[in-house]
Amino acid sequence: MKVAAEVDELLQSAIEQKRLIEFHYHSKRRIAEPHDYGIRKGSIKLLCYQVGGSSSEPLPNWRWIEVDLISDLRLLNRTFRGGRRSDSGKHHSWDEVFKRVEPPEDGEVE
Repeated sequence: MKVAAEVDELLQSAIEQKRLIEFHYHSKRRIAEPHDYGIRKGSIKLLCYQVGGSSSEPLPNWRWIEVDLISDLRLLNRTFRGGRRSDSGKHHSWDEVFKRVEPPEDGEVE
């Protein structure tokens, strides 16, 4: 399991800096907040909150992204506050987490 070095570096930076990302995935341009990045059920995934672009589902919404299918990834100059609550309240189990977004500094979760 290996991710292209450039993709890995951009995802890690985006999560550290709480910056939105723009990328193509399944032939759709997407804009999202990257939240968790790591290995889940044996494959490298990104859990993100998609806020713009195209989707077959209503937006905004949580998305699981297979990292090796991402193309044209770039960091945007827009930032986001940090962690969010999921409507379901569920926490996801990871085999390994590479990087996770920190909650907002004031302790509130959106």
